[in-house]
Amino acid sequence: MSQTVSIGGRDVGAGRPTWVIAEIGINHNGDIEIAKQLVDVAVRAGCEAVKFQKRTPELCVPPEQRDLVRDTPWGPMTYLAYRERIELDEAAYREIDRHCRERGVAWFASCWDEASVDFMERFDPVCYKVASASVTDVPLLTRFAATGRPLILSTGMSSIEEVRAAVGHLDRDRLLIAHTTSTYPCKPEELNLRMVASLREEFGCPVGYSGHEVGLQTTVAAVALGACFVERHITLDRAMWGSDQAASIEPGGVVRLVRDIRVLEAAMGDGVKRVYDSELPSRARLRRQPTGG
Repeated sequence: MSQTVSIGGRDVGAGRPTWVIAEIGINHNGDIEIAKQLVDVAVRAGCEAVKFQKRTPELCVPPEQRDLVRDTPWGPMTYLAYRERIELDEAAYREIDRHCRERGVAWFASCWDEASVDFMERFDPVCYKVASASVTDVPLLTRFAATGRPLILSTGMSSIEEVRAAVGHLDRDRLLIAHTTSTYPCKPEELNLRMVASLREEFGCPVGYSGHEVGLQTTVAAVALGACFVERHITLDRAMWGSDQAASIEPGGVVRLVRDIRVLEAAMGDGVKRVYDSELPSRARLRRQPTGG
């Protein structure tokens, strides 16, 4: 298994700078202008990739939920109509692709059904992500694998046996695994950050962290524990409509997250004990000099 995987010309894995992904997901609420603003937030903060979510509503919405009526910012509508309302079409993704290229940021998506993979293939994405909900969807895993692209496997709400089974359907030389807990927002005591090391030890591939907690410190801690990529949902305003907004971070938080990760990386060092030049004046002033005997 490879300790690094190349994604869009960028090596992700052990010994490389942390790859920071801004998860836009569906926080754009079907509005291409909000989507582009979120891309700009990610770029200004120094994120290296943005991720969207793509579904085919008639395939992903269970029949018993399709006609359930819910209140939305656009008035009462069925759940199926709501899901269709917030999906971006091909023209919108063409605009996203153009915008991301102009901004110099990689973009990709988690696809929730095989038709969505076929749709995304039109845009030559740098990789794909398997959403935690899809870990046991063997036909979808098979379709992902057939693209030959790097793949991030999310592990939320999954047993280790389910993760092992999913990995068995995928090419480990192109595989990255994301530790996560699928609670929005997630309590600190359920983050289980030590799983980053456990997954890396078992599967031998690059392991990262996808966080849904409130706050930034635990995501930075995941990097200290060996996460080679991190992903956080981002939003323009946590009070906006949408199921993921409350577990997302606002523009100022995105800036602080990337800044703190880069400071941590500089601080981690290489584990070799040395005396730094900056210590020499203190050493000369404070150390008792040996006397002759």
